[in-house]
Amino acid sequence: MNRETTESLVAGIEEWVRLESPTHDPGRVGQMMQMAGEQARKLGLSASIEPLAGDVGPLLCVSNRKTGDDRPGILILAHLDTVHPVGTLLENPVRQEGDRLYGPGTYDMKAGAYLALAAMGQATANGGTALPVDYLFSPDEETGSHASRASIEHYAARARCVLVTEPARADGGRCVTARKGTGMVTLTARGRPSHAGVAHEKGRSAIKEMAHQVLALEAMTDYARGITVSVGTLKGGTATNVVPAECRAVVDFRVPDREAAEFILSRINALKAVDPDVELAVKAELNRPPMTRSDGTAKLLAVAQDCARRAGFELEEAPMTGGGSDANFTAALGIPTIDGVGADGDGAHTLNEHILVSTLEKRLEFWRLLLAELT
Repeated sequence: MNRETTESLVAGIEEWVRLESPTHDPGRVGQMMQMAGEQARKLGLSASIEPLAGDVGPLLCVSNRKTGDDRPGILILAHLDTVHPVGTLLENPVRQEGDRLYGPGTYDMKAGAYLALAAMGQATANGGTALPVDYLFSPDEETGSHASRASIEHYAARARCVLVTEPARADGGRCVTARKGTGMVTLTARGRPSHAGVAHEKGRSAIKEMAHQVLALEAMTDYARGITVSVGTLKGGTATNVVPAECRAVVDFRVPDREAAEFILSRINALKAVDPDVELAVKAELNRPPMTRSDGTAKLLAVAQDCARRAGFELEEAPMTGGGSDANFTAALGIPTIDGVGADGDGAHTLNEHILVSTLEKRLEFWRLLLAELT
């Protein structure tokens, strides 16, 4: 291991992690984009900031395209927003303990994003890349990429393949070639308020109705088919002595393929109130389509695995994961996509989040080889 290279990588990643950038703080996310853009320019790459609609930070677009080169190329995707609120550094400060570099956002996914940018700069400087490379940093992946999805799909439309710097799977650093689709349901039950003691019989409880719906929704989970439905939050009622007039539930569902998505959406949209005097409103959407493993992805994986071996490690393939990412969007467009090729570590979204320092140099070389040789 080259100590100087590793120390340089650690220092760069630490700088990124110390600038906390939670999704819900557009100003800080914008600062993060500015920092990454300035570093990209120092590497000889072009970089531009693109504002997005809504209360989110901007996109950062980095490229090594030469003037007039409009060939379909390589698209790299990363996000610079994190789930950690400002102040998390006090609970999980940036520090190295043995082989672990800790800090909020290290593993998911600032280290992976930094590695890919550094490798892109190296590959471009050392003779260039066979294909043009575009690198898109998004500001809202952790909340569903609602504002950035159109831009991601626009850039993907001119790409031959997509590489996503989400963290490698823990316990082996495996990559991801298939993800479940993710969806959200909002159920609202509207009943009739009444005094719970004086006129209980006149009321129609929205919470009671929602209890029926919760059981019906949870019963849609089918592990054999890879379908999960989970009622995440419930909110209803005003006071203990009032029959509740309204109750709202927000539900998460995950599906392995399009057929399962259509099946579960049809069942959810068919829900009816058990109590005829209660109104039930259902709003369901598939936010991220399933990322299915295609023949094109298999060929891309083979190239990536060869580059990994030459860089000094084995790039193994993880089984389908229930978590979604921006890879879901590009794979659904039919573009060969590999995800989870970011940093190796563990603890995403926790105060134990960390990366493994000993893997950084090999991962950097893997990225450099892959970007230089993909055709």
